[in-house]
Amino acid sequence: MHRGLHGRGALFDGDPPGLAPRLIGLRPYQLRSSPYEHAGELPFVVLAGGRGLGKSAALRELRDAYHGHTPVALIDGEEQQFAAPPPERPAEAWSPVGQALTTVAEQLAEPVRGAGRIGFPRLASGLLAVAAGGWSDRDVPRIRQEAERILLLNETGSLLSGFAGRWVSKVVAKLIASMSGTGPVVAPIIEATLEAFAEGIGPATRRLRRAATWYRDYPNAGGNPKLGLILLSRHFRAGGDSRTHAERHLVRALLADLDDAYAGVMQRSHRLGRPVVLIDNVQRPAGLGVLESVLRDRADGIADQVVFFAALRGYAHAALRNAGRRALPEVARGTGWEPGASPSSRALLVSLPPLTPDDTLHLVGAASHGLDVPPHLPHATHRLTGGSPLGITLLAESARQNLPQGAVSLGELLTADVATHEDHDGRPAYQELLDRLVPGGRLDELTVLAAAHDRDSACALAQAQLPEDFGTSGVLDLEERLGAEGWVTASGQFVGDPFLRALLLLRLHHGDPDHERWRAAHRTLIDHYGDEDPPDSARYRLHHELALGKADFAVAYLRDTFPRADTRSWLASLVFIASAPYYHAHDPDGRDFDGHDHRSSVALGHTDADQQPPESVNAVLHLRVRRLLHAVWQLTDPLVLPDPKVTERLRFELEQLSNLRPAGNALLWRASRDWPSDALAGRPFRIPGDDHDSGDGDGDG
Repeated sequence: MHRGLHGRGALFDGDPPGLAPRLIGLRPYQLRSSPYEHAGELPFVVLAGGRGLGKSAALRELRDAYHGHTPVALIDGEEQQFAAPPPERPAEAWSPVGQALTTVAEQLAEPVRGAGRIGFPRLASGLLAVAAGGWSDRDVPRIRQEAERILLLNETGSLLSGFAGRWVSKVVAKLIASMSGTGPVVAPIIEATLEAFAEGIGPATRRLRRAATWYRDYPNAGGNPKLGLILLSRHFRAGGDSRTHAERHLVRALLADLDDAYAGVMQRSHRLGRPVVLIDNVQRPAGLGVLESVLRDRADGIADQVVFFAALRGYAHAALRNAGRRALPEVARGTGWEPGASPSSRALLVSLPPLTPDDTLHLVGAASHGLDVPPHLPHATHRLTGGSPLGITLLAESARQNLPQGAVSLGELLTADVATHEDHDGRPAYQELLDRLVPGGRLDELTVLAAAHDRDSACALAQAQLPEDFGTSGVLDLEERLGAEGWVTASGQFVGDPFLRALLLLRLHHGDPDHERWRAAHRTLIDHYGDEDPPDSARYRLHHELALGKADFAVAYLRDTFPRADTRSWLASLVFIASAPYYHAHDPDGRDFDGHDHRSSVALGHTDADQQPPESVNAVLHLRVRRLLHAVWQLTDPLVLPDPKVTERLRFELEQLSNLRPAGNALLWRASRDWPSDALAGRPFRIPGDDHDSGDGDGDG
């Protein structure tokens, strides 16, 4: 397998064979056969996951691994060519599925090693009948262009020989000559096509003639191929379910042409493995029409031997409700898949996992080869991205470009310019990531709502900070969109994915020079979680106070609740409050004093002498809680590298607190051991007792 793609060995491994070679029958990048796992019906494999998990990269890798060895085609349902018909082409004679089939056939037709081009006469006949439905305007140049593109799908010889061009020109001239000055053109075009396919002698003509008669089995054609093609064109132009019916037959024609190319001992001796069709963004109309047609035909017993791999944004779709479900590691040596009765059971949904910390280490190391990389950068990168291949790859590239320029933290790598292509100017890495993770509209609104914790607080933000026409319906729409695109949910956060939320909050902070939108959003949420709200709201309010640089309220709350609160709950509140984002804008006007992160200084006690704890409070406890809060704040910040000195101070402060709470001693002591190692390893802080494996009760409830 190509070493540029990490963590996907279950798909690409050659020995023992992973999923792709077992289905295709060829090892990646080699003309060496591999045993088939499914000798009969094949699963339609759908790689599932949210944005950034590497689905598109996996499909591109599959194309590169088998290109030139077996027929392979790759399309993206979100490409512009599938969004609308070309200029001057009537909408009734065009569809995303028809365009997809043309594009797929053109790629599959390319010669492979040891075998020539594949012709698609059945598909070409159907596509010509469909296109003829839009030729009533007699636009001869356009008709010639469309007809030539379709007819070239029939050619099995070398396009360089000139024969293909001469044959196509001859047929196109015949098609145009068949059109009278007035009246419909579909029937004459179909008749001229069938005649052209029937002329001449030799294997090629016999193949065309046999393909032309294939449409005699079209429903209600009565054994007449010309009538079958006329009905196909008519159903396509009618739209709706009739068009879906016609498209299904066009998909079937493509697969029948492929089956014909592999029929017989001679053909199979020259063609190793199976043909491969790759569909990115299969949830879009171009891909969905192909998917549903293939699944329905397979359920009806119409067999084919084409290997389909598709990529689905998210983890579910109505067309896949009964699909088999596996995680990628589970299919490394076998799928265990068997089809059921329904069409959707013919699919196998394979979810892509995030990359591992080791994968991240290798990616960052490879990109930064020869550079002085901070030792904790790979672990911190994995913590920030959650194993997102897109996030890791782009941050690794930013490290390669910006570590030599003095960048020292992940926050600086995200805000620094990164050029993703040599011929493009650089732009901030976080903007590049958000453009790929949240394309389309509503990025501005989602940026504001990233500060919210649930639907109610999101609605409060929308009412105070977003246009009046957005409102609750806009919040619900974004909530639904996040779920549909596979973004995880998380208790206490409107945007559940920590990586996406960090990028959005970074954009919110940098949205204006004085950080006014940032401050306004947090002030709105402070008001939303006011003093009169339930007790649980206190930690939300303090979280946003801390995001504005006001730590005194949080220190007082944690100090006063420490003697009486359940220790596990107190530690959870500490971690949640300290998860407030920190972006160097802490004066009333949104200015940064000096660009320096002061949290380490506070955590290490360097500022204790300047503090005057309130009267009537335990000054030692007050300062200890203040140091602890800033230590956790710094060490859990996903945009900075952990400070080893702060981790040692964190250990010490928790040990000392454990002496003040005998009843909660075990939990505080365990946190003093777990949290420093979690920080250095790039893991979220584990709340002692949440794993239910210690049996250490709090005892102070």
